[in-house]
Amino acid sequence: MELNAEDWSAVWLTLKLATLVTLILLVVGTPIAWWLARSRSRIKGVVGAVVSLPIVLPPTVLGFYLLVLMGPQGAVGRATEALGLGRLPFTFAGLVVASVIYSLPFVVQPIQNAFMALGDRPLEVAATLRCSPLAAFFKVALPLARPGFITAAILGFAHTVGEFGVVLMIGGNIPDKTRVISMQIYNHVEALEFGQAHGLAAGLLVFSFVVLLGLYALGGNGGGTAGGRP
Repeated sequence: MELNAEDWSAVWLTLKLATLVTLILLVVGTPIAWWLARSRSRIKGVVGAVVSLPIVLPPTVLGFYLLVLMGPQGAVGRATEALGLGRLPFTFAGLVVASVIYSLPFVVQPIQNAFMALGDRPLEVAATLRCSPLAAFFKVALPLARPGFITAAILGFAHTVGEFGVVLMIGGNIPDKTRVISMQIYNHVEALEFGQAHGLAAGLLVFSFVVLLGLYALGGNGGGTAGGRP
């Protein structure tokens, strides 16, 4: 069950993808989570539903519509070509964009729950000390919500590592470019190389168990999101 060069390439590409996507999601997801936690807008429910859509939408369906949007006839595809960026499908950049959308709710929701668990009191105290809303956000809200950010980072990273349907639709199966671990396992199974497939699959199994164990430990120490749970 020793990993070959293609297996290791898929592993490193997956880690690179998951790390980049997680960093992007923490930056993009934080203001969305803050707005969802604090806003009283009438469209809050609609925005929340859109953000959470990847949880219930089959990955192949999401991947198909992203492929249409990013294709030569899609709005995103025409925009990227007009900007000289080329087409996103079947590229690493396209895989990053699709993965960010696919894993968005797994990062936004823990952070949103952490912000909601803060309540109004800490921010009101900060305001009485003449702290601006922006300063209160960075000096009060963010530090207090740190456990939610840790949970969000773990879930976002793990969810990106294990994705398959979106990868298949957007990235395809290009060696050293878009072939991640899930695709490499599929290739081994298709070639009846069950020993090599087992090596990668067992690695993902152990990884998933460690992630869940870490999340439960985090929740047990009061570090989870609202209610002390991830």
